[in-house]
Amino acid sequence: MTDPSLGNCWHCGGSLTRLDYTREGRCPNCEHATHCCRNCRHHAPGRANDCIEPIAEAVTDKVRANFCELFEPRHQTGAAAPADQAEALRQAAEALFN
Repeated sequence: MTDPSLGNCWHCGGSLTRLDYTREGRCPNCEHATHCCRNCRHHAPGRANDCIEPIAEAVTDKVRANFCELFEPRHQTGAAAPADQAEALRQAAEALFN
């Protein structure tokens, strides 16, 4: 029996199960960290510490695995998440000036 999908990888959108969200867990499709800020439902670029949780400790690298106890998998399907869209817009704006 396989575990049902709990969320999706922030990088490739691949389906992840409960067992994929360990501290050192990696996406089976792209090998990116799964227990990281970019994969958390609390991740909110622009907010303090880029997190909606006011008591969260600051994490500098949002794509690396971390020890945050407030981590909850983000379930995203279809179009890119708003954070990904914001990042794409930021990169496009920077490209105009480089």
